[in-house]
Amino acid sequence: MTNPDLSHAKWRKSSHSGNGSCVEVAPVPGAGSAAAESCDVIAVRDSKDRRGPALSFTFRQWRSFAAGIKAGELSLS
Repeated sequence: MTNPDLSHAKWRKSSHSGNGSCVEVAPVPGAGSAAAESCDVIAVRDSKDRRGPALSFTFRQWRSFAAGIKAGELSLS
């Protein structure tokens, strides 16, 4: 996957994240619709290093990852 243009990305953080370490996600404009469900690419970055690198995933990859977390398949413990 090529590096998407993130200059107009609308980043958001989970309402469950509080003030701790967390990530931000954004559907990438120009890579599909602005709505995450129909966007081709989802970008992820560290909220403490917003100018640092971002990872990008296809929407299908992101949806699968999120489903695995919700199902408890990716537990850290």
